[in-house]
Amino acid sequence: MMMTRAILWPTFALVALIFAISITLLLGRIGHMRRQPPTARDVADVEASRAYFRSVERPAANLANLFELPVLYFALVPLLLLTGLAGLAQVTLAWIYVALRAGHSIAHIVGRVRLRFALFLASTGILAAMWIGFAIDIGFSAR
Repeated sequence: MMMTRAILWPTFALVALIFAISITLLLGRIGHMRRQPPTARDVADVEASRAYFRSVERPAANLANLFELPVLYFALVPLLLLTGLAGLAQVTLAWIYVALRAGHSIAHIVGRVRLRFALFLASTGILAAMWIGFAIDIGFSAR
């Protein structure tokens, strides 16, 4: 039971990362609006708004990324908890996944494209390993 609940700590860390990126986005947009107050034209439609915020869009793009593949992580955690299969391997992989996602977020916001891509590939591989491990564990527990 203790190890099963340990899967929650990297999950809390990923949630904290999402909130941190949200705050980064909010502060960036507020700062942009203070430096360059928007006109009615700047927010007339979605395209105008995108153009107006373009200089501070990386956190917004990263926030959107955090609701793409990480959704598969957030889907897996309750399954691991319900089945009691959140062992040491899954918890370790979860921490690695979250660390890689945090690195990906930083690389994305600062504009390090190659590093970002490498971290994306690595985190996707770790997430795939988590799902494959879960499928194998389910297969063996059914016998």
